[in-house]
Amino acid sequence: MRARRLTGSLSCLVVLTLTAAGCGLSGGSDDSGATAGGCSVDKGNVGSGKLTGDVKGTITFQTTNLKKDFGDFFNGVIADFQKAHPGTKVKWIDDPGDNTFTSRTVADAQACTMADVINVNAPTATALTKAGYLLDIGTKDPDSSKPFVPSFWKTATFADASGKSIHTTLPWYTGGVLLTYNKDLLEKAGIDPAKAPTSIFGLFADYEKVAKAADGKYFATMANPIWRIPADFDQMGIKVLSSDGKSAVFGDDPRTTQWVEWMAKLYKEGAMPKDSLSSSNDPSTLYSQGKVAYGSTNPSFVRFVKQNSPSVYAKTAVGQQPYDALGVASAGAPQYISVAATSKHAATALSFAEFLTNAENQTAWCKDPAVVIFPTTTESLNDPFFQNVTGTDPFSQARKLVADQLKTASTNQTNLSPAVQNAIVSQVQLAMQGKKSAADAVKDAQEKSNELLKQGS
Repeated sequence: MRARRLTGSLSCLVVLTLTAAGCGLSGGSDDSGATAGGCSVDKGNVGSGKLTGDVKGTITFQTTNLKKDFGDFFNGVIADFQKAHPGTKVKWIDDPGDNTFTSRTVADAQACTMADVINVNAPTATALTKAGYLLDIGTKDPDSSKPFVPSFWKTATFADASGKSIHTTLPWYTGGVLLTYNKDLLEKAGIDPAKAPTSIFGLFADYEKVAKAADGKYFATMANPIWRIPADFDQMGIKVLSSDGKSAVFGDDPRTTQWVEWMAKLYKEGAMPKDSLSSSNDPSTLYSQGKVAYGSTNPSFVRFVKQNSPSVYAKTAVGQQPYDALGVASAGAPQYISVAATSKHAATALSFAEFLTNAENQTAWCKDPAVVIFPTTTESLNDPFFQNVTGTDPFSQARKLVADQLKTASTNQTNLSPAVQNAIVSQVQLAMQGKKSAADAVKDAQEKSNELLKQGS
């Protein structure tokens, strides 16, 4: 499972070098008459050609559940940007980041009130790009790709309404993916904590062992398949969508049905809490109570356990996620920064977005000793902080493991719209409840996905 958000506290504020991000960029012209997603916008915000005008005016910047723990850091970034660009003002708002984030953000976009600069995940970026609400950053600033690791820049593309892939996001940070587990609970199930499984089905077999040993007293993992789709499929090398992204093909691979059969079997045998099948909760609370053997795959989760349950942290270890058919680790689902195509000060927003995600700012934030996140710029990843990790405690080991992985990790992740993902998830849930066979669930999931894809959902 992937933790949706990190939390942490900044121990110190690193003084940043003032780099005028978006150098040469400027605010849009005063020409009107264009639209983005049904909203009236400046002509300079859409179509071909670089953004022109002055960097000035007030913009809004929206993050997700970061203000409490990183207020000092982001207020510092904002102050630095405003100092470098007199006449600008950045208003920071912080969304709680619940499971309605995408639908609420799309609603804001439809009302033409979305924040100028916004932190989005892949599902939200997919929905907003298809509807035309995000600035085509790659077109509006052709140099915007330069700071980023090529593989991460590649993940920043999403399909527009015509199916064309465009760069509507800037890659911000990634968490990596690993196994976090309670060594004591694994040993009770006869599992060697030092020998991580090499395949998803091998991991499922370990889940089954935990279920048999636990006899209902604790669990292996959480049930909701939304945490695993399409991440498990990508790791297994199951092709989810056709090459043009216009049709679903995951049902053509027999391993998809086997995967659903495993999920149904594990749920029936008690490897997962029954009430977690449709819950959006991650394993944080139950793991910290010693009631779940495997925690989140987000390395920052280790910090959460260390802060909230020292006794369980003492039993916690980290290991390599199953490489399976992919052959390398997944880089995890990066977080992105986007600019609204509806912004009245689009180039000011783009300038701030590039300043926020530049190497200096990424490195400074990721060096916070209380978090385990990783940057997406080449300069940042080459910093000794990420290349020379020391320490033997779980927290340090998580950072070292992911730092090593990112040198070869895959960033080729499938991006599904929320509607298509939910269609697949709901069919898997029916199979897990025993209401239909795994084969029928996969068949129906593919058919429903294709219906939605034809509708442009």
